[in-house]
Amino acid sequence: MAWHILGAGSLGGLWAARLARAGLPVRLILRDRSRLTSYQRLGGLTLVEDQHASLYPIPAQTTADATPIHRLLLACKAYDAEEAIASLAPRLAAGAELILLQNGLGSQDAVATRLPRARCILASSTEGAYRDGDFRVIFAGQGFTWLGCPTQPAAPLWLADLHASGIPHQWTDDILARLWRKLALNCAINPLTVLHNCRNGGLAAYPQEVAALCNELSELLERCAHPAAAAQLRDEVERVIQATANNYSSMYQDVAQGRRTEIAYLLDYACHAAQHQALELPHLQRLQQRLRAYLAERGLPTQ
Repeated sequence: MAWHILGAGSLGGLWAARLARAGLPVRLILRDRSRLTSYQRLGGLTLVEDQHASLYPIPAQTTADATPIHRLLLACKAYDAEEAIASLAPRLAAGAELILLQNGLGSQDAVATRLPRARCILASSTEGAYRDGDFRVIFAGQGFTWLGCPTQPAAPLWLADLHASGIPHQWTDDILARLWRKLALNCAINPLTVLHNCRNGGLAAYPQEVAALCNELSELLERCAHPAAAAQLRDEVERVIQATANNYSSMYQDVAQGRRTEIAYLLDYACHAAQHQALELPHLQRLQQRLRAYLAERGLPTQ
């Protein structure tokens, strides 16, 4: 069964190249004929690992293609997920499976609501990748991907494809805890790298600010019934800052390139959850205000 992948960016491209390298059928879905023409002109997708570039001539199509989709990796930005899946809904076969690889929380529920008959599998990844050109992905760091489905907990057979492709992964019965943990990590790191204009490692100069955020985020996770996600959060945030010291966060890269950020699915989601729980988190709320002001000054969307 073919892997259809919408979102030929960093993680989508990384998955596509490794699946194709393993000899599995992969189809990239591009948004329009112009993008398809650009892709075909380049001859495929390039993956750079350890400074070695490999070109993968993966077949591609547009959203208007009529081929039925049985398995879809949705790897676009969180704010594009609902619209993207709406454009593909007529192509989804009965019982289609979707793997949702978005940052933060909120977009997954929106997609699942639109597709009540599809199986939506949630994913949380720590793999590092970024683009340095059109359809060119740099593999920046080995990570891990957690997958799960709260409504249908049985593991799918296609996990064998991920094993064959060398994609480190594990199926979990508690994927929501993993997603909350990742959201907390992103909230503690990404906005600060934007506001302090630094790589992840630069946050080592602001230990009190990081600690205050971690304390509040831990309190939020506890109140939202995810104590496992709250456990030793500050220690993990500090480890991530050290391990990815030379990397720029995804939010930093978005701002640097004048792109919309995923603030609505990270800080905004966390602050809304705190409000719903009647929880006062002054450092987190102040961070949200500061980031919105920073984005507004640069003419970028604030939500």
